[in-house]
Amino acid sequence: MAEGSKKDKIIELVKELNVMELADLVKALEEEFGVSAAAPVVAVAGPVAGEAAKEEEKTEFDVILTNSGAKKIQVIKVVRQITKLGLKESKALVDEAPKPVAEGVSKDEAQSIKEKIEAEGGSVEIK
Repeated sequence: MAEGSKKDKIIELVKELNVMELADLVKALEEEFGVSAAAPVVAVAGPVAGEAAKEEEKTEFDVILTNSGAKKIQVIKVVRQITKLGLKESKALVDEAPKPVAEGVSKDEAQSIKEKIEAEGGSVEIK
């Protein structure tokens, strides 16, 4: 089997994962190989000529739930609507905050998600 086809199959499998499954995969890979997923991100985002311009014109944003607040059940309901996760997965995401609720969304969508969660008492950060 060619190396390219193995990589392509892995990428296709990763595309099928939901947010929680992807987070679990990253954690398992970090533990298995004794690395942190944060380190490569910093290295990749380093001073590459065209990358600096892309950062200034950011079009995709991540919405991070930082705290569920006092109305945890209502926040879980909103997270469930946004992510399309099941109740158990949504509760786990809220319990493990800070966690991403949406990744790679437009600025307007990120703001909308933030408003919905904050309306229920949760805290959100857009990156």
